[in-house]
Amino acid sequence: MLDYFNDISFANKEVFWLLLIIPVTLAWYLYKQNTLDVEFKVSSLQSFKGIKPTLKEQLHGSTIVLRLLALVLLIVVLARPQSRSSWKDVKTQGIDIVMALDISGSMLAKDFKPNRLEAAKEVAQEFIDDRPNDRIGLVIFSGESFTQCPLTSDHAVVKNLFSGIRTGMVADGTAIGNGLATAVARIKDSKSKSKVIILITDGVNNQGSVAPLTAAEIAKTFGIRVYTVGVGTIGKALAPVQMYPDGSYQYGYVDVDIDEKSLTEIAEMTGGRYFRATNNSKLKEIYHEIDRLEKTIFEEKNFSNKAEHFFPFAVAAALLLLIEFVLKNRVFKSIP
Repeated sequence: MLDYFNDISFANKEVFWLLLIIPVTLAWYLYKQNTLDVEFKVSSLQSFKGIKPTLKEQLHGSTIVLRLLALVLLIVVLARPQSRSSWKDVKTQGIDIVMALDISGSMLAKDFKPNRLEAAKEVAQEFIDDRPNDRIGLVIFSGESFTQCPLTSDHAVVKNLFSGIRTGMVADGTAIGNGLATAVARIKDSKSKSKVIILITDGVNNQGSVAPLTAAEIAKTFGIRVYTVGVGTIGKALAPVQMYPDGSYQYGYVDVDIDEKSLTEIAEMTGGRYFRATNNSKLKEIYHEIDRLEKTIFEEKNFSNKAEHFFPFAVAAALLLLIEFVLKNRVFKSIP
């Protein structure tokens, strides 16, 4: 019942000023009753002791109560109680995003915790969790490139494939151009209003048949924005320098060499941005920034509907007036 009144609003709230009539009317009634009292003198009140008022006498004042209650209800009717129901029709237009991840041996460098590759995988999966309306695809590259996962809205599948990524899956090297070209091929036919590639690498292009800037030109042709991320500390980093037959590595400090000039040109050519990540926290900040720049498109329509609720109050007022009329003219009818 209380919930019902919580949903009610009034179109003519100023009408409630008429409620001031109620105390005025009650005061007038009490005044009239006092002026109608008749005094007469008796020698003793002894004979009146034990006489109790009848039910009719007790209810004699109920007519004014019924009339005042009916008046209150009529004022509520004039105030026009209403309820409003509203709803939204929301349509989302997600963004298609392909992540191109460098998995060359240098991505095992320990300037990130536990290494560059694992840090990149972890942050990328967090990014995916924050983009529930987007389709995500995954391309990996080192000396060669291939599609690990085509564009899909099933993020659980993408994240599961991330967990299986490791160095050595393809020939070693850094084919940035091939990695970008493969990513472009996976997203170019998308019907999405926004198409994005996030390319992560820690080196300089030294393999592959497609030059990085040529791949960038192709991306630009298809309206694809490319965000490039160079991962690696400034100076030297502890990185693999030799691989043993059992798959283990010997580590040594080597110079961090990232082709920032080409990565910047790729980003600027396609309308994206270049970022440099020097540690885990910086890499997370970069993904948050990309998340901020690439907002999902929402189309929202609002609908509302009003319903009038005066009828129950009008019926209640009519019933009270009818009861008051019957009592006054039948039960309490006075004979001249």
